[in-house]
Amino acid sequence: MAGIISCGAYIPLWRLARDAMAAAWGRQSLGGERSVANNDEDTVTMAVEAAFDCLAGVNHDTVDGLYFASTASPFREKQCAALVATAADLRAEIITADYSNSLRSGTNALSAALDAVNSSSVHSMLVVASDCRLAYPRSDYEQSFGDAAVAFLIGNSSSPVATFEARYSISNEMYDVWRLDKDVYVQSWEDRFIVEKGYIENVHKAVSGLLKKEKLSPESISKAILYAPNIRAQQQLAKALGLDVQKQVQDLLFDRVGVCGCAHALLMLAAALEEAKAGDTLLLASYGDGSDAFLLKVTGEAKSKDNKRGVKGYLASKKPLPSYEKYLSYRGLLEPQPGEPFRLFPSASASWRERSSSIRLHGSKCKSCGLVTFPIQRVCYGCQAKDNYAEIRLSDRRGTVYTFSLDNLAGRSDDPVIPQIVIESELDNARIYCMMTDCDPREIEISMPVEMTFRRIYEGTGMYNYFWKCRPVR
Repeated sequence: MAGIISCGAYIPLWRLARDAMAAAWGRQSLGGERSVANNDEDTVTMAVEAAFDCLAGVNHDTVDGLYFASTASPFREKQCAALVATAADLRAEIITADYSNSLRSGTNALSAALDAVNSSSVHSMLVVASDCRLAYPRSDYEQSFGDAAVAFLIGNSSSPVATFEARYSISNEMYDVWRLDKDVYVQSWEDRFIVEKGYIENVHKAVSGLLKKEKLSPESISKAILYAPNIRAQQQLAKALGLDVQKQVQDLLFDRVGVCGCAHALLMLAAALEEAKAGDTLLLASYGDGSDAFLLKVTGEAKSKDNKRGVKGYLASKKPLPSYEKYLSYRGLLEPQPGEPFRLFPSASASWRERSSSIRLHGSKCKSCGLVTFPIQRVCYGCQAKDNYAEIRLSDRRGTVYTFSLDNLAGRSDDPVIPQIVIESELDNARIYCMMTDCDPREIEISMPVEMTFRRIYEGTGMYNYFWKCRPVR
């Protein structure tokens, strides 16, 4: 039976107080704060972070496929799953697919992964859901949305964290929350109609159908993980299902993160597994053009591994975003004075040739003298051996700042200073030249601990260009 082997998450460093958003428009605040992706982050970069968190301590070569789910993909015609798989340094001989266009696409991808594993077409499948939705300025959605990603490794194992016992799905056609192919912002119908005729009616049918199918009562559920557009709707649904709101319902994470689109139900599941005990029965329900409901049995603890943070770790690791205006700038809704333009012209063929160094962050390790260099070097500058090296992954290694400079002219006007860094990796002291992100330039110092993070560098000639940066260890 397919189960969860490992799970991971990613929540951006920056959080914006909803009071600041409300004050900008002279309106009521929903309270709490929401997560905000940095200006060099998108759903792909967040997915890579979650994938690495999930695969901490796992051999990447054992993963047979990757499904990527998002309603906010950076590409209309290009597979994001292949890009995420490459950046996560998975082997090329795997299955990849994108799931999109619905708030239910995260659990749609999960269902497909379960089918693939249960049919024995693969041994393990990585499911990554990531969302960064854009709402109209001044709207409630602008305050309630959040940015995050989550990843689950699904497979057959003798010691899974949890097993999937049953599932039940329904489909429903209605205009409640949607976005046309030409829209920038999420659109919606009247709130009461959305909650009553859309959310509560459909999720109630899916959950009730699952419990009836398995001949279970609401009392048998240890924790119900119910996606919801807000806390009130979640509590209303829980009461209608006969669940104890205080004891049985998983925290929506609304006050600390916001509602993170198709990733949110799975993010809540990851949070629930961090608290669950062996023997617990979990109920997971998503919503979007219908509902998916799953029944899980917890068989072990989601133990923390080295360099693994999970939902708890990323909730605790945060910094306040200074202003609402900066949020608008990060999302491209407020155009600041442009910085110094990149004087590089991207090339699809060059990007393809250099993908091992630029996307996988592989260095070369000389088989003659053992010197590790980045980027990959055909000729070792230690012993001059030619084409006698092995590629080695540097992306999941930490390091320290070896030297740095601060460029005060090259950045955006909302982040004007670009820290140019040479780091010394913990792997054989390999040195990597890169930029630093998620930092206060005034706090950078020699020997400062850093870690690598996959980010969008710039846009040019109709392409998004991705590379690795470093950041202070979170």
